[in-house]
Amino acid sequence: MNIWSKMMTALRGGVNEAGEAIVDTQALRILDQEVREAAEDLKHSKDSLADIMARQKLAEKKCADIHKQVEEHEGYALKALEKGDESLAHEVAEKIADLENQLTQESEAEQGYATSASNLRTAIKQTEQNLKRLKQQVDTVKATENVQRAQAAVAERHSGSQSKMRTAMDSLERIKEKQALKSAQMKAAEELAGETTGSSLQAKLREAGIAPAGKSADDILERIKSKKS
Repeated sequence: MNIWSKMMTALRGGVNEAGEAIVDTQALRILDQEVREAAEDLKHSKDSLADIMARQKLAEKKCADIHKQVEEHEGYALKALEKGDESLAHEVAEKIADLENQLTQESEAEQGYATSASNLRTAIKQTEQNLKRLKQQVDTVKATENVQRAQAAVAERHSGSQSKMRTAMDSLERIKEKQALKSAQMKAAEELAGETTGSSLQAKLREAGIAPAGKSADDILERIKSKKS
């Protein structure tokens, strides 16, 4: 059971490593998508703010209308009282009470909209600043990625050129060695030719009686006899 547990752990570890490898290779693409989603969320927040502000304005207008109706009915009640019509004045007072209850509800709603709009406006402003900084950092990361990619390409080309340079130098040395050997062979041939030419010339000079001839056995024998006597 323990072995199966370890195998499952190893399998999960392999899956995590594979997932991390995919994330690493697609990091910039994922980052761009996350920025787009953040910008889209910000747009939705602004739309929500616009809707809340519109509702707040409607609530304000409704409060103003109700307040106007209250003042208008208060005038009606005064006139009824002036005429001594207590019953009518009481009926108008009931209407005013109903209007003031509505006014209280609408005022609370208007205040709630105002608070929500203020909080959302602050959140949007902060999000805009964060998103702006994020985009700047993303631009920096992309620029760094491009520079590093270019540097890696240059380094790879330089490494390849160095390898080719070494190969070229080796080829050059081999050519130089072959040329040096050929030069030595040619020089040796010239020396041999010179020696052969010199021997032939010496023989011709002796035959012409210009160069002294070599000593013969007879000459050597006569020299020995002369020493004996």
